[in-house]
Amino acid sequence: MAREIKVMVVDDSAVVRRVMSTILDRDPGIRVIATAHDPIFAIEKMRRDWPDVLTLDIEMPRMDGITFLGQLMAERPTPVVICSSLTTVGAETTLQALAAGAVAIISKPGLGVGSFLEDSSDNLIAAVKAAARANMGAVQRGARTAAVHSPATPRLAMAQTTERLVAIGTSTGGTVALEALLTELPRVSPGIVIVQHMPEMFTAAFAARLDGLCEISVQEARNGQRVLPGLALIAPGGKHMQLTRSGAQYLVEVKDGPPVNRHRPSVDVLFRSVAKYAGNNAMGVIMTGMGDDGARGLKEMHDAGAYTLAQDEATCIVYGMPREAVKRGAVDRSLPLAALATAIMSGPPASRSGMAGL
Repeated sequence: MAREIKVMVVDDSAVVRRVMSTILDRDPGIRVIATAHDPIFAIEKMRRDWPDVLTLDIEMPRMDGITFLGQLMAERPTPVVICSSLTTVGAETTLQALAAGAVAIISKPGLGVGSFLEDSSDNLIAAVKAAARANMGAVQRGARTAAVHSPATPRLAMAQTTERLVAIGTSTGGTVALEALLTELPRVSPGIVIVQHMPEMFTAAFAARLDGLCEISVQEARNGQRVLPGLALIAPGGKHMQLTRSGAQYLVEVKDGPPVNRHRPSVDVLFRSVAKYAGNNAMGVIMTGMGDDGARGLKEMHDAGAYTLAQDEATCIVYGMPREAVKRGAVDRSLPLAALATAIMSGPPASRSGMAGL
C-alpha cells in the first residue's frame, strides 16, 4: 500500500486553510498534518513534522510566498503547489514562483474562494499527488537555470514562412522546462506551437515573460495568426489551439470546445492537427507533465512521418506524459532537457529506423 502524502497548507485566509484541508483529507492517500497562516509559523511547524508537499499562497504577512519558496529550495527542496489569485499582477508573480521552483498552480478567485475550491477539488488533489512524485533534482536545476537568465531585447519574428514546424506539449513542471528550452533557441528557429496546461489569464503573462528572455519572439496565440520562423505561439488558457494551413502558410485556430483528456487547451488536439496539416514537415516534442495528454496525438504525428522527441525521465519534474508516449511507440528519441534545443535545430536524422523509445 502506498504511503500517504503528508501536506501542509500555508495561507493567510482561514477559509482557504479550512476548505483546502477538508478537501485534501477526503482523499485516503493524503493527510493534512498542519496549517499555517504565514511562512514564519509554517517553518516552526515544519521543523517538528516535515511535509511531503506544501500548498502555498503568495501574498501573506511577515514573509511573502516567493521569499519563502526561495529559502525552502535553497535549504531543503520540497514540492510546492502555489494557490494564487487570478489577477494580471498575480499572474506574473505566480510565474516568478514557478521559476523559483514551485511545481504547479491552483488558481483561486478573489471572491467566493471556498465554493471555487470545492468545485476544483479534483484538480487540487491531482496537483498535490503530482507534486508528491516530482523530481526535485530537476526542479532545483530548472530554478537555477531560470535565475541566471536576464531579460533580452524583444525581437520581431522573421517575415518569411517555412515548411519546418515544431509542436510542443507539456504540463506539470513545463513552465520552467519551456523557459530552459526556449531561451536556448536562436532567432532562426523554426516556427513553434505550444500547449502548456495553464489556467486562463496566466498564459499571456507567461508568454510575455518568455518573450523578454528569449531570442525568439514568444506570444500568446491569436486566432488566425501565422506560424513564422523565430516565433513561438502559446495556446491561451481555456481555449484549444489547432494548426491549419492556407496554401504554403501555417496558421493557428484558437477556439472553444469541451475539455479533451480533462484539459483545455489539450496537447492531443494540437498534435493531431499538426499530424494532419504538417505531416513529415513537423517535429513533435512532449515534455514533463502528469497524465497522458499528448501521447495519442504524438503517435499520430509519428505515424504521419514527423520526427518525435520526449524529455527523458531524469530531467522531467513529472515523467507522466512522456512515459505514456514512449509506451505507445510514439517517440523516436528521448533526450535530456538540455539537449532538446540542439535536436530541434538539427532536425531529424537521415534515418529514424530503430530509434523508438531510446
